[in-house]
Amino acid sequence: MSKLPYVLILYYSRHGATAALARALAHGVERSGKIEARIRTVPPVSPDCESSVPAIPVEGAMYATSDDLRHCQGLLLGSPTRFGNMAAPLKHFLDSTSDIWLAGSLINKPAGVFSSSSSLHGGQESTLLSMMLPLLHHGMVISGIPYSEAGLNNTETGGTPYGATHWSGKADSVLSEIETELCHAHGQRIARLALQLDNLT
Repeated sequence: MSKLPYVLILYYSRHGATAALARALAHGVERSGKIEARIRTVPPVSPDCESSVPAIPVEGAMYATSDDLRHCQGLLLGSPTRFGNMAAPLKHFLDSTSDIWLAGSLINKPAGVFSSSSSLHGGQESTLLSMMLPLLHHGMVISGIPYSEAGLNNTETGGTPYGATHWSGKADSVLSEIETELCHAHGQRIARLALQLDNLT
């Protein structure tokens, strides 16, 4: 098993759009070659009972454990928009991290957020802001995408200074070229900050 530090890319995705962002962000993280991307998801919240949710995902990324979060060197957190807020499964996972918060395990580690929506003005930016709040309580260093990235000025789909986003339209999980470029830039930035902040502690 690799001993490289890792950036945790933690997300929930219902139809694949947020998962596509996670994969593009992972590509950006691993460009440096000095830090890994660890992609993890969270299980859906069952309306019936917890036992109706499979313990292991049928496909895609593995479910995150608290140790995945506790030992990460940086974090990218993603969710589709749900009425301008993060999805319940991701919020449910974050609500279970009080032991990590009490231990201060994430203090001074960099974090970024990403989101997708099916409508152009579907609440992407408010969703990103809602995901930042628990990360601030954890003492993380929030980083978005600076306007030195040309894609922010040229995008006609997703992409914000608050974090990478995707406008999926009619359930389309294919990222635009600019959305992909911004994901790579955001992942690379979090990776670089993770290495720099680790050297300062």
